[in-house]
Amino acid sequence: MNATPIIFILDRLRSAHNVGNIFRIADAVGAVEIYGCGYTPMPGHPKLAKTAMGAETMVKTQTFPSAVEAIRHLRATQPDCKIWAVEPTSDAVCAWDHAWEFPCAIVLGNEALGIHPEALALCDGTIALPMLGEKASINVGNCAAVVAYAAVKAHARAVLTP
Repeated sequence: MNATPIIFILDRLRSAHNVGNIFRIADAVGAVEIYGCGYTPMPGHPKLAKTAMGAETMVKTQTFPSAVEAIRHLRATQPDCKIWAVEPTSDAVCAWDHAWEFPCAIVLGNEALGIHPEALALCDGTIALPMLGEKASINVGNCAAVVAYAAVKAHARAVLTP
C-alpha cells in the first residue's frame, strides 16, 4: 500500500517516549510528516531516539513555536488539507465513524492540558475514541495509533474503491 496522506501535529507533548512512539506509528502508516510544536521533543533528543528506534530519521519533520502557527502554515501551504483535532469535545466524532478526507492532519495535544484552545478553534472538527471505563483516558501514543489506523483503513477503502 502507498503512503497515507497524513500529517501529525504534536501540540506541546511532554514525553519524548510518547513522541518516539508516534514517530514509529507515523512510519508504520506511511504518514507524510510530523510537525512538532512548542516544547514537544523532536529528533536529536536522546530519549526520543531510544523509543523511535530509527523512525525519527525516516519521517519528515518540521518544528513550530506553537500548534496555531503549524496549523496556519498548513492552511497556507496545503489549503485542501483537512485538520482534525483528537480531543473529547461534546461534538467529537468517533475515529472509526469519521468521514475521513485526504490529505489530512491529525492534531494530538498535551497529555495533561489537551490541545491549546486557540489551535483547537482552527481545526475542521474533532475526533475522539470511545471511553468506556472510569478513567476515560489513554496514552497519547496509543491514541495516535488507533486514530491513524482508522484513517489508514478509510484511505485504503477510498483508494481501492472504483
